[in-house]
Order: sequence, then structure tokens, then C-alpha cells
Amino acid sequence: MIFMPKECERYLTSPPGSIDENILNRIKGSMFGLLLGDALGAHVEFRPHAYLLANPVSDLQSGGTWGLEKGQFTDDGSMALCLANSLVARCGFEPYDQLVRYKWWFRHGYMSSTGNCFDIGAATKKAIRKFENQQTEFARNNNIPFDEIDFLSDKKLLKNFPVYCGSDEAAGNGALMRLAPVPLFFHQKPQVAVDFSGISGGITHGDKRAYDACRYYGALIIAVLLNKVGKDQLLSEEFYSNELKKLFKGDPLHPEIEKVARGSFKKRKGYDDGIRGKGYVVNSLEAALWAFWKTKTFKEGAIEAVNLGDDTDTTAAIYGQLAGAFYGYTKLPPEWINMVYAKLFIECLCEWIAYEGSQWNSKK
Repeated sequence: MIFMPKECERYLTSPPGSIDENILNRIKGSMFGLLLGDALGAHVEFRPHAYLLANPVSDLQSGGTWGLEKGQFTDDGSMALCLANSLVARCGFEPYDQLVRYKWWFRHGYMSSTGNCFDIGAATKKAIRKFENQQTEFARNNNIPFDEIDFLSDKKLLKNFPVYCGSDEAAGNGALMRLAPVPLFFHQKPQVAVDFSGISGGITHGDKRAYDACRYYGALIIAVLLNKVGKDQLLSEEFYSNELKKLFKGDPLHPEIEKVARGSFKKRKGYDDGIRGKGYVVNSLEAALWAFWKTKTFKEGAIEAVNLGDDTDTTAAIYGQLAGAFYGYTKLPPEWINMVYAKLFIECLCEWIAYEGSQWNSKK
């Protein structure tokens, strides 16, 4: 039986141990930042920049592209919650289980704010369908009853399952948009967190630009959680060269991603200087970082991200992951937070990300 996130709120339990409140503030900031960005941009998704110039977004709204209520999220938020639930339920990183949960979302509306899958990207849909076909073949070859195939836990068996289901040409933003739970969960092990960030994207998006966008953005989120670093320093070319680049040793970032990392997003005129809220992952990464760099509050940046137009919800969701971690949950607009669908469930999930992440560190 598939429960909607809101329906899960009657079953919530807190983690059994203590949690670092500062880290929890940043984890909640990142997760809610993602969801708020998604919700803010959802009603004008696919609208061009010219439309947003005439009709700028300044607050959460209902209706629009998907007919949602205020605070409901789209595929960005749903897939991020699928990923977060997998990390917590499996007490670690299991790509097979992540794909199972994406399949549940696609087929049954798991972790959806409406009960249905909608707004799914073409590359993601293609990857999930490939995963389903590979499950069928894997079950047949290993004599596994098909009604048990989603619940495999034998690690030796799972090692033989081909989890990389993304096309080598898939360079969209559909992996980066859901990333946050991975660096949040594994932040105490930066190298592991960066490696897993890339893999989490690669299972649905096989292009190196999508993979490396996830690695780089994961490194930024980790830096925010672990270092008391200001925004200017975090986004400086020196910080990339002297600190973050160490995490990509042996596998340098794709030149297009490295160009962003070195500051290509620092364009004062934004859209007029070429910043675009498009579906191509390099555009999305650059646009999200531009909105973060240009503004001084979470709300300002989210509004700037959405008003670029086009893939409004995803640009703002990507922005929200980093900006939310940087500003923290307590600095997010409370009037927006109170509108988020399944707020109590998501708060509890964040506690479990913080708790299980700390336990993973001590166990591994």
C-alpha cells in the first residue's frame, strides 16, 4: 500500500538518539529550500522570461501550470523525498532501492503531493522504464518471484544488478534537482558524499555533465554544512581550486561544469548577460548559483530564480538546496514554510536524515 506523505504524519516517530541542532537546521533548510523553490516555480513552469517580466512571481501561488495548491511540489520534490526515504530506510546508499522508489512514484504516486506522478522528465521516464525491464529480466534469470523484486536486500545479489539506467546523452537537470539528501546524509564523509552524489545522478542521467554537476553541487552543500564559510568565499575561484577541487581528484570535472565552478555565473545583469533557467544541467546549475550569488536572503534568491522563466520550478529547487543549507531553516520565510505540503512529515524525515547520517559515519 502506498501512503501519501501527508497520510504518513499519523505514524511519525522521532529518532532514538540526539541530533546536532546546527546540522539539523541546515539539513531542514536544504530540504525545505528545495521544496519551497519547487512550489514557488510550479505554477509558472514553462513560462518564458518575457511572461515573467510582465507577471513577476513574488509569492507562493496556486493554480497555474499544474493546478496545484499553494505549497504543493512537483517531480523535483517528490524525487528528493524518494531519495531521502531510501537513505533512511536502507541506512545508507543503495541505488537499486532508489530506483525502486522512483518507480513507485512513477507508477503509483509515491511521495507525490497530489497522489499522482506528474511533470516527469523524459530522461527520467526512460531510465525508470529501462529499470523495470531490467528488473523483469533479473527476476527471470535469478528465479526471483516478481512480487518480491522490489524488496531485494541481498547485497551480493544486488551487486550484479545494472543500476546505471540513464542514457549517456542525458544531460538534463532531472538528477541535480533531487540531489540534496545525499550530501546531507553523508556530509561527515565529504569524499564519500561527493562520490555518492555523482552516482545518485548517474543512475538516471548518464552524461558526465549531469554526473559532475551533482558532484560539484554536492561539494558545495557539504562545505556549507562543515565550514563556517561566507558566501563570497564559498563561491570564489580560490575556494574551488584550494578546497573543493581536492574532492574530484582522479576524475576532474567536465570543462563546462568547471567553468561554472570558476565563476561563470557571476553576471550582474543575469538574463541579459546570458543566465538561463533552462532544462540543460549546465544552464540550471549556473542559474541557481547566479540567484544565490546575487541576493542576500533566501526569499530574494528564490524569486530571482523563478523569474528567469522556463524551467522555473527546477531552477528554484536547485537554488533552494544550497541556499537553504546556507541560510538555515530558521531563516526561511515562515509564511512559506507553513504552506509546504506534509510539513510535519518532512520535518521528521530531516531528523532521520541527520540521525542516520551520523550513525552511518560511526558504523562505517
